[in-house]
Amino acid sequence: MTPGELVRQTRQAKGLTLEALGKLTGYSGAQVSRYERGLAPLKDVDVLRRFADALQLPHQAFGLAPPAQRPQVRHGQPIGPIAGFPRIPATRVGSSGWEDGEDPVRRRKLLTGLAATAAAVVGSPLLGNGTATADEALIGELLVTRIRDAMLGLGSAPDPSSAVTLDVDFGRALADFDACRYASLAVRLPRIIRSGHALTAEGGAAENYQLLAKSYLLATRMLVKMDEQQLGWMAADRARQLADAGGDVLTVAESARQLAVLARKAGWHDQALSIALSAADHPDLRDAGQAGAAERGLLIQSAAYTVARRGDRDGMRELTNEAAGIAKELGGATLLRDHGGGFSPLTVQLHRISAENYAGDPLAALAAARSVSLKALPSVERRSRALSDVAVTYDQLGRRSDCIRTLLAAEHCAPQETHARPATKALISRLMVSGPTTTELRGLASRSGVIV
Repeated sequence: MTPGELVRQTRQAKGLTLEALGKLTGYSGAQVSRYERGLAPLKDVDVLRRFADALQLPHQAFGLAPPAQRPQVRHGQPIGPIAGFPRIPATRVGSSGWEDGEDPVRRRKLLTGLAATAAAVVGSPLLGNGTATADEALIGELLVTRIRDAMLGLGSAPDPSSAVTLDVDFGRALADFDACRYASLAVRLPRIIRSGHALTAEGGAAENYQLLAKSYLLATRMLVKMDEQQLGWMAADRARQLADAGGDVLTVAESARQLAVLARKAGWHDQALSIALSAADHPDLRDAGQAGAAERGLLIQSAAYTVARRGDRDGMRELTNEAAGIAKELGGATLLRDHGGGFSPLTVQLHRISAENYAGDPLAALAAARSVSLKALPSVERRSRALSDVAVTYDQLGRRSDCIRTLLAAEHCAPQETHARPATKALISRLMVSGPTTTELRGLASRSGVIV
């Protein structure tokens, strides 16, 4: 008998409802149900002890040693993990197209030229809406390098910016991300991180910590996109600590979601589920109104991706439907646009495309895609990601020409995203070696820096 089955059997024998047991343990009835059915892993020692105490079972029934003499605390604990996981594995998507034998001098010159072009585009801290045109295949590397240096405190001294100035500049950084203007973001975001650290060093105002936390979250989203897992883990953990210092519940929860994403990408599915579902069920988030409900929906979506990775199609659909129910209750508006692109019934449907792909059902993914209006999605970045997911679906179905056509549409929508993202480059590389090529495919590969 699994721990979840033991919990359910004992709960029913005692005449307790899911909600009643939830109150005794500090969880929602929905989370208790997930534990009982094995949808959420019931392996954490503290969680098992909590259920043993609530159900008046000996701890040995769950294979645990007798309890130590210390209180079990639920409320007041932080959202998300309080310690780092072991070293994250190296990137899994394969080469982005740059060979070990390539001339390093030429590479440095290209990066330097692109950095100069991007800096000229951005200009002053409060200006700049254009995009760079220099060797876009290197934009991802440039962005990762500059974020890394800012996180390590390397580079030029930060601008003496006030919190108000940085808040405005951060808004523009978000706009750069949403529009896939990554060359601009490569200049703006590292500068905000450096200046944010200078502000928090000068004083402990909560809004300074909150702004820096959001900057690290944006950096995490970009690092995840670039498949830089180790740097992403560092950025997400810093975001969590800074958000906690600033008392920002939503940003703490969003940092937990990003940590769950990174754990999933590392193959730690149980840990990823625990992080996402525990954060979704945290009392602070449940008390955060509509925004808290929207963040809970995003966390449940993240858990659905992980369940799909484990091959549990039914579990994925159950969690996705739960997220869809939350979105419907919120009235259909897109909330939390700066948290993973927002949350609404439309974004949940967009999530279904990649979730069904993860679960091994590309036909269901294609059906989900047909119900998504690209024009209705809240940003260029979301539209580009949708097209990339559809391209993956066509690839899995063996519809090569449709896959290439969709990749070209994604490039037209967001060239810097398409040229810089390692997962997209890996798909282009596979297409180049798996069948006949066309002028369009060869051009896309060249613009993306894919060398076969």
